[in-house]
Amino acid sequence: MNSQVADATSGSNAASLSSTGTSYGSFNYRSYVLMSLTVVYTFNFIDRILISVVSVPIINEFELSQFQFGLLSGIGFALFYTLLGIPIANLSEKVSRKLIIGVSVILWSFATVLCGFTVGFVTLLFARMLVGIGEAGCTPPANSMISDYYAPSARPTALGIYAMGVTAGGVMAQVFGGFILDFFTWREAFIFIGAPGILIGIIFLLTIKEPPRGYSDPPGAAHVEKAGFAEAIAEIFSKRTFWVMTTGATIAAFAGYALVGLQPQHVVFTQGFTPAETALMFMAPVGLAGTLGAFLGGYLTERASKRSETAATWVPGIAFLFCAPIYASAFLVGDSTLMLVLLMVASTLQYFYLGAQYNIAQAVVSLRVRATAIAVLLFVVNLIGYGIGPPALGIIADTLSTNWINSSLFAGQIAATCSLTDPSLTEELVSACRDARAYGVRWACVVATGLFALAGAFFLLAGRSFTRDLYVNQKAAAAA
Repeated sequence: MNSQVADATSGSNAASLSSTGTSYGSFNYRSYVLMSLTVVYTFNFIDRILISVVSVPIINEFELSQFQFGLLSGIGFALFYTLLGIPIANLSEKVSRKLIIGVSVILWSFATVLCGFTVGFVTLLFARMLVGIGEAGCTPPANSMISDYYAPSARPTALGIYAMGVTAGGVMAQVFGGFILDFFTWREAFIFIGAPGILIGIIFLLTIKEPPRGYSDPPGAAHVEKAGFAEAIAEIFSKRTFWVMTTGATIAAFAGYALVGLQPQHVVFTQGFTPAETALMFMAPVGLAGTLGAFLGGYLTERASKRSETAATWVPGIAFLFCAPIYASAFLVGDSTLMLVLLMVASTLQYFYLGAQYNIAQAVVSLRVRATAIAVLLFVVNLIGYGIGPPALGIIADTLSTNWINSSLFAGQIAATCSLTDPSLTEELVSACRDARAYGVRWACVVATGLFALAGAFFLLAGRSFTRDLYVNQKAAAAA
């Protein structure tokens, strides 16, 4: 490790270099940095996705509606995560990005442990808010660091690898969470999974070097003072491509984050598997498929970009259009094996856009506002997509479950908030409760999947202005 750091820091004036057009540091060291950032991002998603793995036990213990659970998995986490994202990103334009990331990892990991000690809906909601506060300091500075470590030609693949943390985190949350549920409760799952993140944060602070800003940009790119917040926002608002792409990414997140919480419940309620079996046999393979999709999206975009400058928009756009009908079919088939295959194919296509959204957001702005651009993207995507998606689809599921109950022989005997572990319910009522929840969750999932086609249309539309906005940025850099 010491030799790698030495390679990366060789030269007395290394920190003053910028716009070299080459990647920063030795191959081994920047690979270590990328791996470390990806591990951090993976834990970021393990800790936020874990609640979906243990959704059914939490819903049963606290007798929650789908809307209440949507608040826990959605706006309860996303509110502070979103509101703090832009200020932290703007701060990362001026101070050490590795310090922001390291401290953030420690904070959100501690908050995840606290989730295991909550006693009801309100306390769990507050703990989730604290997780969101910590996780706000991860992605904007991480993307900015990757752009300084990797030359433009290598960034799509590097960002695609980093984006794998989204789905890799989901897989690990399913595997570890499912395994723990086989022997312990959902409370121990939060404690055992959250604690290692504290150590990872400390290691990150001790081993990662802050790269010179703008080091890997092409020669001739302007090396300018850091933009103020108002100036950065003004530049971002002038980019049509940014906002069209952000709309597509937001719609995808709206549907995607809702499905994260609803899919495990769909398997439990319709197929009769336990939460642990669902995590290990269904959600983990689906998450692995999504991880492959995140990598393939970055790889195919990089290859296609050699022939088409707009590849970052049409590769994920086409993937979304194919993803929507495949996903919808998965929730309507009765066979569990066929359902799993369809979910895996759809998940692979769904996550083609993860690296592309960051690549587009940074490509159309100057280097001095990259982290702020990522923060604005995440602000919109997370506030609307992550924050509102789960509770909105939860309302749909609750409404449909209620309609099922009211049109059945069990009207007045159970409600949409019924618990499968309620000892006061007869076996017949427990079965009716399961059927009612299954009906609501299934059709809420189908509604969500249809939104991916709309997201794909917006990514394709972003391609119409991408070249123009990209050239404006390049010309401005060359003229400065």
